[in-house]
Amino acid sequence: MTALPDWMRPPREEGWFAEDLDRLPEAPRHTELIDGALVFMMSPQRSWHGRLVTSLTTTLMAIAPDGHEVEREMTIRLDQRNRPEPDLLVTTAPYDPDRTWYAPDQVCLVIEVVSPESAHRDRTVKLHKYAAAGIAHYWCVEEEDGAPVVHVYELDGPTGTYAPAGIFRGSLERPVPFPISLDLDRLTPPRRT
Repeated sequence: MTALPDWMRPPREEGWFAEDLDRLPEAPRHTELIDGALVFMMSPQRSWHGRLVTSLTTTLMAIAPDGHEVEREMTIRLDQRNRPEPDLLVTTAPYDPDRTWYAPDQVCLVIEVVSPESAHRDRTVKLHKYAAAGIAHYWCVEEEDGAPVVHVYELDGPTGTYAPAGIFRGSLERPVPFPISLDLDRLTPPRRT
């Protein structure tokens, strides 16, 4: 068995903290911190996933009102031991070219595009963590016969948990966090047989 490189050893007995991610230049590009443990995205990304994230990014950027920015693959510092990296987020923080993370109160929408490697984290772990951090809107995008299906959740203030707000196929119309109208079928090319 190969020894772990020094950079993979936690800097303290309690494990990793959110600020440690900014001091790990050797870490793989999409490294997240979940419950004080480093999580690496090691499986190859599928074309469907990449195309969908790119299409969602450009589409949301085109319709986002002033005061909203769309970011791709930026971490959110939920607390000292959690800094997940969603596929997309919408923030009310102004653009800062040196930013490496966002605080939950700066994020109004998080979007995770489910892949086989991330399915459990996207559907359960992150769903609960984003809600506990107070992020108002969460979309979990699944693939169904080559087309995106968006599971939309909205934060229920009294319980602090997400309530399902709809499952969208073909098109998505939402009034929050700003008016959004998407033709889901146009976000990825049709599957050729």
